[in-house]
Amino acid sequence: MLVKHWSDTHRGIAFFIAAMAFFAALDTTVKYVSAFLPLVTTLWLRFAFQSCMTAGMLLPSRGRAAWRVNRLGALVLRGVLMALSSAVAFMGLKFMPVAEFTAIMMLTPMMITLVAAYLLKEGVSWQRWLLLVGALVGALLVIQPGAAHFGWAVLLPLLLIALNVGYQFLTRNLAADVEAGSVHLYSGIFAMLVVSLALPFGWQTPQGWDIWALVLLLSFFSTIGHYMMILAYGLASPATLSPYLYLQLAFATLGGWLLFSHTPNALAWTGMGLIALCGIISARLPGPVSRIPVETEPQL
Repeated sequence: MLVKHWSDTHRGIAFFIAAMAFFAALDTTVKYVSAFLPLVTTLWLRFAFQSCMTAGMLLPSRGRAAWRVNRLGALVLRGVLMALSSAVAFMGLKFMPVAEFTAIMMLTPMMITLVAAYLLKEGVSWQRWLLLVGALVGALLVIQPGAAHFGWAVLLPLLLIALNVGYQFLTRNLAADVEAGSVHLYSGIFAMLVVSLALPFGWQTPQGWDIWALVLLLSFFSTIGHYMMILAYGLASPATLSPYLYLQLAFATLGGWLLFSHTPNALAWTGMGLIALCGIISARLPGPVSRIPVETEPQL
């Protein structure tokens, strides 16, 4: 009953926090499943289940209208980017702890802000540059170059950030022409078709109902997480919601501890805190970030 009396902004924040929890659960489940299934099998099943779940949620209310879209080429490109970024994310989570991987991905909002400022020909304040430097220092504390405990795997979240930036701008560009549900539906289908090209080289049928259940679970976490985020951005502004992105880091740390008994070391904790602090302050500064919805998990 209390929720009914909340303002749109408060309900948007609640949906957004729920999305962060679902995304952290997704990452944790992906890392666990990666020990039992090859990348290609997991990706294909994930996109197949996402497409079925999205269609099941969307088609009863929208019918054939859900399939009628403009800019099919852009939707194909978004599906390709989703497949590529998903592959990179799955590999990163296989070789890195969930918390540290998530922490590096938290650089995405500030990178999107800087790219947006460049493309929109808007100046970037010295405060935002300083915060970016601080966040990068935080990332170095998480990665700890020379410690050799992550190795080449630290390049994967950095590559994912670059893919994520392109994905976000394409999503933003599509928003004016294609309904959000249709974007999600078509992207999942096209991503599944892209991954299908690699099926002959990496398919492995899941053995046991528990593995099937885990694949279904990660697909559920992804689909519901993105749906919650869509609801959140429909009720509150990106500027209001952006600081809550960093709750995903707390949820991811909890998931890594509960399932893998992993706790970041002191340097990693410091770096994660620095990234979150710089990101939250950056989200509160005036500028292009206030107008651009940001996701850190389009890849999954």
